[in-house]
Amino acid sequence: MKIAILGTRGIPNYYGGFEQFAEYFSVFLAEKGHEVFCYNSHNHKFQDKQFKGVNIIHKKDPEYKFGTFGQFIYDLNCILDARKRNFDIILQLGYTSNSIWFFLMPKKAINIINMDGLEWKRSKYSWPVQQFLKFAEWLAAKSGDFLVADSLGIKEHLKTFYNKESTYIAYGAHLFDSPDESILKKYQLEKNNYNMIMARFEPENNIDMVLEGVVLNKQDNTPILVVGNHNTKYGTYLKNKFKDFPNIKFMGGIYDINHLNNLRYFSNLYFHGHSVGGTNPSLLEAMASKALIIAHNNNFNKGVLKKNAYYFSNSSEVKKILDSIKKNDNLQFVENNFLTVLNEFNWNKINGEYLHFFEECLDRFNKK
Repeated sequence: MKIAILGTRGIPNYYGGFEQFAEYFSVFLAEKGHEVFCYNSHNHKFQDKQFKGVNIIHKKDPEYKFGTFGQFIYDLNCILDARKRNFDIILQLGYTSNSIWFFLMPKKAINIINMDGLEWKRSKYSWPVQQFLKFAEWLAAKSGDFLVADSLGIKEHLKTFYNKESTYIAYGAHLFDSPDESILKKYQLEKNNYNMIMARFEPENNIDMVLEGVVLNKQDNTPILVVGNHNTKYGTYLKNKFKDFPNIKFMGGIYDINHLNNLRYFSNLYFHGHSVGGTNPSLLEAMASKALIIAHNNNFNKGVLKKNAYYFSNSSEVKKILDSIKKNDNLQFVENNFLTVLNEFNWNKINGEYLHFFEECLDRFNKK
C-alpha cells in the first residue's frame, strides 16, 4: 500500500503523542514493505528526506508566525500535496484544523481519521474556539471514510452523538526493563524519594491541583518533578504561583526516553492529571516503566488503569495520598499495570491492529 500520515508536526518525535505514534507506526509499515510518507513541518529539527525507510515530505508551517491559525495553513499545504501523489490510504491524526479542508481530500484515497480526544472540552480554549472544535469534530465524523477511536469512551461518544461506528485501537508503549540508577545522579535524586507529574502545561491536565496538594502537605518536603515545557503563559503562571516551594521542581521538557523511563521507574508516586482525551501515551509509558500511578478520577483514566491505581478529584485528596501511599507497599498495582501494557498496549500489537484495519478498509473500499 501507498500510505500517507497527516496531522502531526512530523517525525522523529519532538512534540507529543501523535508524533510518537506516527514515528513508530510509519517505521513499522516501512519495515513491512509498504510505501509510507509522513508530512513534517518545514522547520522540523529533522530535515532529511527519509527516516528509517519512511519518506518525509516537508511543507510550509506558519504556526511559528501566526500561532494556532498557522496549523490550518500547514494542513492545507499537506492536503494539496497529497492530491498529487495517488495514495491508497491517508491517515489523519486528529481533526482540529484539517477537518475544514475535507472537500479537498483526494477522492480516490481512503480517508481514515483518528478522532483524538474531546478537544472542545479543553479549558485552554475560549468559548468560540470550543464551538468551532465541536463543529470540526462533526465534520470529521461525517467526512471520514473510516474512524479510529483510541479509547472506548471516544468510541461511545462517536456512536451517541453522530451515530457513527468507529474501530477501537489504543496507543501503545514499549516495555521498560533496563533501569539505570546512575541516571538519577544527573538530576540529584534518590530512588523512591521523589514524586513526579508529567504533562503539557494546560489547565485540564490538573498540574495546579496536584501542586496545591503538595503545598497542603506541609510536613513532607519530598521533591516533586514537574516535567513539561513550561515556557508558556500557563507555565509562567504556575512557576510564579509555586516559586516559594523549593521541593516543587520545574524540570522543563525531557525528551530523552531513557531518562524519562528511569525517572518514572525510580519515582515514589507518579501523578497523571489528564482529564480530557482518550488513551494517553504518557500514561501507558508510565505503566510500562513500572511507576505507581496516582490518576485524576475520570472514565478515560479508569478505563485503562481500572483498580490498579489511586485516584484524586481535588487537592485535599492529593494531600491524603501523599500522606499515606508509598510505592513499595503497592507493587502489585505496579506489576498489574506492566502486564496490562504487555498484553494489551504493546506497540507490536497496536501496529499490527492498525495494519490489519488498513487492509480491511482497502478491501471494503474496493468492493463499493
